[in-house]
Amino acid sequence: MKLEPSPATVAAEPLRVQAGRATITLVPDGQFGLDGGAMFGIVPRVVWQRRAPPDEANRIALAFNAMLIELDGMRVLVDPGLGDRHDDTFAARFAVRRPPTVEQSLQAAGVDPATIDYVVDTHLHWDHAGANVRRLADGTLAPRFPHARYLVQRREWEAATHPHERNRASYRADDFVPLEAAGVLQLVDGDLELAPGIHLLLAGGHSDGMQLLRIDSEGETFLYLADLVPTHHHLDYAWIMGYDLYPVETLRQRKRLLPIAARERWLLGFGHDPEVPFGRVRFEDGRPVLAVAE
Repeated sequence: MKLEPSPATVAAEPLRVQAGRATITLVPDGQFGLDGGAMFGIVPRVVWQRRAPPDEANRIALAFNAMLIELDGMRVLVDPGLGDRHDDTFAARFAVRRPPTVEQSLQAAGVDPATIDYVVDTHLHWDHAGANVRRLADGTLAPRFPHARYLVQRREWEAATHPHERNRASYRADDFVPLEAAGVLQLVDGDLELAPGIHLLLAGGHSDGMQLLRIDSEGETFLYLADLVPTHHHLDYAWIMGYDLYPVETLRQRKRLLPIAARERWLLGFGHDPEVPFGRVRFEDGRPVLAVAE
């Protein structure tokens, strides 16, 4: 079996949804694959492979689902993706598939990268923050979105710049250190209302300082779940990634947020789902399950 690009990701027309006055546009940075056992933690392969069939290397298909939020004249890009600073060996190991790049996706949506006001890095792992920067012709690194402020939780910054054996493989200093040098890094301490209706929520669980992005507009709510719920399969409380540093905190945050999302019919954004980037959640027999977005 070979991992193939999903039509939802390589579609020519950008996928847009509304939450009140807010427009959320899927601007993916391509697709990749990770070990299914690691992605589903304690769930046995005989169970998870029915939902997410792996390839011959045990990798399941995933996406870099960057999303652009436009509200009241502000443009916020969340988790720009992998970027292009990797070699063929890396691409083969992680089954990286392109097009599109995040720039191509923005172009298809009619958006100039120079018009992005903020980039929200939910956390600084390479599959979320790699596209923060680009390599110039002289070999130096510069912010890919030149007029944006990059928002990172201080706890995440400290973890990423002082990695240990358990998280070191997830961080690449070149993805974020150049932001500080360029003067575009803004560290955040806990929850923050960035602008009316645009909220950053400290969640943790997956990493020391992972944050989520919530949009509230005209009685409607959108929540970008990052790696708290990376795909719709992870709505199940027990389906927690082996990559999570603090799985019990992941469980606590899911049990705190998903019942509210179901009750108030929040629109959800899944950061790594190659087929269902947007959806809602409902409960069946006490279990959260996908309710596909209208």
